[in-house]
Amino acid sequence: MIDLPPTVPADHCTPPAGPPSTLLLASEPQSSAHARQFAREFIGYHSPDAPRPHVDDVVLVTSELVTNSYRYGSEPGDMIRVVLHTNGLRTRVEAHDPVRRTPRLRSASAECERGRGLVILDALCAGLWGFGDRPFGKFVWAEVPWNS
Repeated sequence: MIDLPPTVPADHCTPPAGPPSTLLLASEPQSSAHARQFAREFIGYHSPDAPRPHVDDVVLVTSELVTNSYRYGSEPGDMIRVVLHTNGLRTRVEAHDPVRRTPRLRSASAECERGRGLVILDALCAGLWGFGDRPFGKFVWAEVPWNS
C-alpha cells in the first residue's frame, strides 16, 4: 500500500480575489493599452481609497515602462511582464523584458519625437526608479508616491 500525502485544505488552492499583481503581455504596440487598463483595475481593487491623481500617475508610469520595453527591450515574439504592488503609501510598477540594455535618461529635445518617457517617469516618481538584471533580461521599476 502507498502512503499518500495528506490533502491540502481547499483554502490553500483558492486563487486570490481581485486582479493578480502580474500581467504577461506580447511585445506589440497595443500592449501599452492593456497595461494601462490592468494598472487602473489593480489599483481600483487593491487600493480603492487611492487619490485619483495617484491612479492616473500609476497608469501613465505603467504605460511608459511597457512602451519602453516594447520599443527598446524586446523583439517581435518576446513577452513583457508587468508587476504591480501597492501599500497605501506608494505603488511600485515593474516592467520585465528579455534585453539587458539598460535605460538611460536623456534630455528632451525639440527635434526628437521620442525620448521623453524616462523624463516623465523621473518627474512623477520623484527620482524613485531604477533597473536591475534578471535571468535572461532586465527589469525597470518605478515607485509612485500617493502624494504625487
